[in-house]
Amino acid sequence: MKTIIREQYLNRIIELRDTPDIKIITGIRRSGKSQLMQDYISYLKKSDADCNIIFIDYMDLRFEEIKEYHALHAYVESRYDAEKNNYLFVDEVQMCPKFELAINSLYVGRKYDIYITGSNAFLLSADLATLFTGRYIQIHVFPFSFREYCAYYQETTDTDKLFDEYTIKGGLAGSYVYRTELDRVNYIKEVYETIVTRDLVQKYKLPDTLVLQHLSEFLMDNISNLTSPNRVSNILSENNVAANHVSIGKYIKYLCNAFLFYDIKRYDIKGKKYLETADKFYLCDAGIRYAVLGSRNMDYGRVYENMVCIELLRRGYDVYIGKLYQKEVDFVAQKGSEKMYIQVSDNISDPETFEREYSLLLKIRDAYPKMIVARTRHPQYTYEGIAVYDIGEWLLGKC
Repeated sequence: MKTIIREQYLNRIIELRDTPDIKIITGIRRSGKSQLMQDYISYLKKSDADCNIIFIDYMDLRFEEIKEYHALHAYVESRYDAEKNNYLFVDEVQMCPKFELAINSLYVGRKYDIYITGSNAFLLSADLATLFTGRYIQIHVFPFSFREYCAYYQETTDTDKLFDEYTIKGGLAGSYVYRTELDRVNYIKEVYETIVTRDLVQKYKLPDTLVLQHLSEFLMDNISNLTSPNRVSNILSENNVAANHVSIGKYIKYLCNAFLFYDIKRYDIKGKKYLETADKFYLCDAGIRYAVLGSRNMDYGRVYENMVCIELLRRGYDVYIGKLYQKEVDFVAQKGSEKMYIQVSDNISDPETFEREYSLLLKIRDAYPKMIVARTRHPQYTYEGIAVYDIGEWLLGKC
C-alpha cells in the first residue's frame, strides 16, 4: 500500500521527543495513527541508531500473552536498557484491560519516553484526565488534507480534477487502494459503521443503534445548519424515531467524543461573548457523507464549508460561528493573537451572491483579516480589502 510522510504530525511528535509527557495519538478510526507511529520509529532509528525501542502492537498475535496489565508492565521492564535512550510504543493499547495502570506505573519511573495509540472510542478526550494521573499531550490526527491528497496522487498535475475527486473521496486514505467505486465506498461505510454500531455501543453500553444511526445521518445531512437537541428530537419523532432531547444531547456528545463530528459554538462578534444556544456540527471528513448519503441533498456550498472548518481545525485554530446583527459569518478563526473572519461559498460569480458574502464582512469594524473562500478557479484577489481565494488553492496553503 502506498504511503506518504505526514510531515505536520511527524514534526509535532519530533518537537515532543524526550519530554516527560505521555504522548497520545488520537483521531478517528483509519486516520493513520499507527502509520504515523511507524514513521516516527523510523525517524528515531535514523537519528539515534543506538536507542532502545520497545514496540507492542496488540493487533499482532505475538503480543497475545501480554494482554494483561501486569504482563504488559513486566514485558516492558524486562526490555529496559539503562545504557540507552528508551522509547516505548504501544499500538491499540485498549486491547489490554486496565492498560492505564501499567502505563502510569511506567510513567512514574521516568525511564521511558512513552507513545500510545488506540481506538478512538477508548481514548476519548473526556477520559484521558481520569486514565492518566501524570501529564499527557494529545497529537490529534485528522484524515488526509487536500494537500496530502495531492501528494498521494502526485502523478496527477490537474489541481481542479484532484479537488473535485477529493470532495467526493475525502481523506480516509485506506479507501484509495480500491479499484472500483463500490469497493471504495464500502470501505468508508465499514469504518463509519464500526464507529457508530460497535465502538460507541460498546463504550457507552447503548441498548441499540437505531437512534444513533438516524442522528448521525441527520447531522451529516445538516452540516452548517444550526442544530439543537430539541430540534433534532422533534424531527426524528416526526419520522417515527422515538428519542427525547436529553438522549439526543448525550448521543451528539458521543459522536463528537469519537471525533466523527466537531461541535462549533457561536460567538457574538459585536458583544464579544459566546452564545449558549444552538451550535453547528461538522463532519470529520466529507468523504464519509458521500459514502453514507450519496448525492442526496448534495449542497456543494455546505460541503465546502465543512472542508474549510476541518482544515482550520487541522491548522490549529479555535473555530467559532460569528453572529453579527442577526446574521452569521461562517467562521471566526483564532490562534493566539491571530484572528480572521471567513465566508465560504460555492459560486460567487453571481453579483447578488458575491454581495451577500462580502457585505457582512465589511460591517466588522476591527482590523483583523477578512476573506471569502469559494470555488472561483481564479488566482487570489481583493475586493474592498477582503481577500478572495479559490478553495482549492486555499486548502493547499498557496495563499
